[in-house]
Amino acid sequence: QVRLVESGGGLVQAGGSLRLSCAVSGSSINAMGWYRQAPVKQRELVAIITRNGFTNYASSVEGRFTISRDNAKNTVYLQMNSLIPEDTAVYYCNLGPSLAQAGPYWGQGTQVTVSS
Repeated sequence: QVRLVESGGGLVQAGGSLRLSCAVSGSSINAMGWYRQAPVKQRELVAIITRNGFTNYASSVEGRFTISRDNAKNTVYLQMNSLIPEDTAVYYCNLGPSLAQAGPYWGQGTQVTVSS
């Protein structure tokens, strides 16, 4: 059974940093992605990383967020710096995405709230 468990969300002031983690069990991690969904908005791709380490970011987070992975630990991370209130959302990790569509497995989500 594939399971993804996110952690690391919370409340932070604008300009602050958070690091999200996503631990995967039941599958090796190939391409992994972070998505987010703010209230009354559609879920959007934030960042993606392939097994070989190729990364791609949404323009809204480029230069502030960094996605990384530890294949030995079957874990993917999202380092978020210079947070702004518009980053407030539930963040989800996803197993097996492409740039065109999400993969089949999701974590439960972790809330990130950025206060101004």
